[in-house]
Amino acid sequence: MEHLYAPWRYDYVTDEKIEGCIFCHISKNIEEEKYQVLFYDEYCYIVMNKFPYSPGHLMVIPYFHTDKIEELEDEVWTRMSVRIRQAVSLLKDTMNCEGVNIGMNLGKAAGAGIAQHVHYHALPRWIGDTNFISSIGGVRVYPADFDEIFLKLKEQASKYFV
Repeated sequence: MEHLYAPWRYDYVTDEKIEGCIFCHISKNIEEEKYQVLFYDEYCYIVMNKFPYSPGHLMVIPYFHTDKIEELEDEVWTRMSVRIRQAVSLLKDTMNCEGVNIGMNLGKAAGAGIAQHVHYHALPRWIGDTNFISSIGGVRVYPADFDEIFLKLKEQASKYFV
């Protein structure tokens, strides 16, 4: 039998489980460091994804709970668009990434992991960041400690989110 040691998953399996929408819960506890909120304003907040596709994966989340972007007020939509643009700059400058995927997965059929609350994604990418281990082993390799990345991004966030 093979064993895969993943100590960072211990927090996931032992933390208290949030009932209801995780994004609404975070918005009510925005000051708690464990939720890794980089910035917030009156319309939305920016958080680092705890279970990302790649290290530094950020999300821009409105406070308004909806699964339909067409229900967002224009001011909220505009602010989210400004924040995702700022998040891209933060990732490029701070993480030295060679590209950034941005977008939304609207609905479970579109791949949304949290389908009940719309949110933007910004994923830093590097040439060669997806390799054989994901395809053959079905394993994702993260080359950096998530807490270190969060602290690095948090330290720089005020320069980008103005």
